[in-house]
Amino acid sequence: MTTAFLNGDYLPLEEARISPLDRGFLFGDGIYEVIPVHDGKPIGFSLHFNRMQGGLSALEIGLGWTLEQWRDVCDTLIEKNGGGDLAIYLQITRGADTKRHHAYPEGITPTVFGFASPLVVRDEVTPLRVSSTEDKRWRRCDIKSTALLGNIIHFQKGKADGNDETILFNEAGELTEGAASNVFIVKDGAVSTPPLDHQVLPGITRLMLLDILRKDGSIPVEERVVGLQEALDADEIWFTSSTKDVAPVIEVDGRSIGSGEAGPVWQTAHELFAARKFDY
Repeated sequence: MTTAFLNGDYLPLEEARISPLDRGFLFGDGIYEVIPVHDGKPIGFSLHFNRMQGGLSALEIGLGWTLEQWRDVCDTLIEKNGGGDLAIYLQITRGADTKRHHAYPEGITPTVFGFASPLVVRDEVTPLRVSSTEDKRWRRCDIKSTALLGNIIHFQKGKADGNDETILFNEAGELTEGAASNVFIVKDGAVSTPPLDHQVLPGITRLMLLDILRKDGSIPVEERVVGLQEALDADEIWFTSSTKDVAPVIEVDGRSIGSGEAGPVWQTAHELFAARKFDY
C-alpha cells in the first residue's frame, strides 16, 4: 500500500481526495517535482527545491515552506514507503476556490500533495529509439507546470511510432528538448546541449551532469544552439531526466545515430554521473 501526503496528513494513496474546484484540476494551475531516490537517498534534493521555489514564484503561489519542511515530507514518504529506489512526486497547486474563474483568486490555501512510486534502477542502461517532431507546446516550458498536455501529445507520438521518446525542435529547426527529457549531442568528442530559455525546462539531471563534466574536465562541454540536422549527424545523442539519469539515444526516426550503439563519450559521462550524483 502506497502512503501519500496531502495537506499535512499522511494517508493511503487511494484515500487521498481533493476538491473538484481545485485549480490544479480545473486549470493545471500548479507545479510539480519528481525526485529520484536510490537506496533510500534523494538525489539533488536542494536543486529540486530551488527549482520548485522558482516555479512557485513565477506563478505567484504563496506557500512559504522551507527546504527543511520539504525534506521532512520527502524523508517521511521514503520511510513510509519502504525506502530503496523510489520516485517522490511533489505537487503544489494554487488551491480550491468556490468558483471557476481565470484570474488568480485571493485568500485560498495551496494544495500540497506527494506520493512515492517504485523507481526501476537497472545495472545496464537500455538505449533509446526516438521520434522527432516540431515543438508545439506553450512558450513557458521553463516552468515545471502540471499542465503537461503538450508534452503528453508529443510523448504519445513517439509511443505510436513504436519508440521510447520524442525529440523536439522549434520553428527554426533548433533542438529544444525531449517530451520528458533534456537532450545532449556529441560530435568529435565534444558535448553540446541547448541553452536554457523559455523553450527548455532547467532539468536537474541536466544541471548536475553539466557541473560534473565541467569539474572533471576530461570532456569538452558547452551550452549552445543545436540544429536538428546537426543532431542527426552527431556521433552520439543523450537524454537526461530524473528517472532516466543519462540515457543514450541510438536511433531517431529509424535513422541510426553514430554507430547505432551507445557511444564511448556517453559511457564515460554515465560513469562520472553514477559516481557523483549523490554529491548534490
